[in-house]
Amino acid sequence: MNLRLILSLAGCLFAVTAVSAEPPAAIAPFFQPPAEFASDFGGYRTPLKFDDGTSVRNAEDWHRRRAEILKYWHTAMGAWPPLLEKPNLEYLEQERRENVTQHRIRIETARDRFVDDAYLLRPDGQGPFPAVLVVYYEAKTGIGMGKSPLRDFAWQLAKRGFVTLSLGGDPNTYYPTKESCRIQPLSFHAYEAANCRVALANFPFVDPRRIGVTGHSYGGKWAMFASCLDDGFACGAWSDGGIVFDEQRGNVNYWEPWYLGFDPSLPEQRKAGIPKDTNPRTGPYQRLMAEGRDLHELQALMAPRPFLVSGGAEDMPARWKALNHTVAVNRLLGFENRVAMTNRPMHSPTEESNEQLYQFFEFVLKPKSPTP
Repeated sequence: MNLRLILSLAGCLFAVTAVSAEPPAAIAPFFQPPAEFASDFGGYRTPLKFDDGTSVRNAEDWHRRRAEILKYWHTAMGAWPPLLEKPNLEYLEQERRENVTQHRIRIETARDRFVDDAYLLRPDGQGPFPAVLVVYYEAKTGIGMGKSPLRDFAWQLAKRGFVTLSLGGDPNTYYPTKESCRIQPLSFHAYEAANCRVALANFPFVDPRRIGVTGHSYGGKWAMFASCLDDGFACGAWSDGGIVFDEQRGNVNYWEPWYLGFDPSLPEQRKAGIPKDTNPRTGPYQRLMAEGRDLHELQALMAPRPFLVSGGAEDMPARWKALNHTVAVNRLLGFENRVAMTNRPMHSPTEESNEQLYQFFEFVLKPKSPTP
């Protein structure tokens, strides 16, 4: 059995057995949709039907349906190479910050591809600790040394007893090159995140069953694709990245070439902006829209692993129409309290929304009675 499968099974087993049935009172309300959306599934096609129209009736059916969804999306976006079993990692600098040792590192995120914009934070103690991968445009923001406030998820979680890895990444990244790109940029970044998850799991001071991923905005998109496509992640928290395709919202821009709209056959990529007749959809995004697909299918792949949507301007309460489909999958499998959403009016995180996000990770990755 290879390392990826071992860690995937471990993560899913942890999600099934170690998360208590009831969330703590402070965040419990967020696991229920507002009454007006409680039974509203919107116009999204149910993930509980196979592509041939046959209904999913039980857990065995879901196992096959899940594989069908995963195959479709990987085919559309470009298949991943095998995950690295032992990503190379080099320590560059070290400093002490309160009860945390912070390392600037160089990490292998794909075969022969190394990222220097990364920080590993380890709290004092022996462990094994739960861990969270934090993804964003650049890594300093995650450790509280960037220009954007209230996005220092890696630093705040490290102070709470999590090993964290803050990773930066340019959305305009094409693998292996732009001319020979065979994976859509957003999916490739998810692949890089999966390899970072493997790197974390290889540390003796990290519990490989208890690794989550989070990010804000572009990082929210990145974290969502990573946790949905790599079931080695025990959970995910996605901050206002846009959890459905929505061409009424300019910031929910999955159509852009640096996300899902890259077409290597075009001499010139589409211009930035909401699709219209003079600037049409391109790449896999065009196919996904034409075939009635949406991101709720990816979110269903999380079941029964828990996730939180830290919603702002782009992910408002009405997004429960999409999330209800994953709730339905979890109920088919016999699980409740696996899907949560908090809401704030603005795109930027707030102290309140961040505290809710941190409590979510403590609930999921630090259960009172962890499985041996």
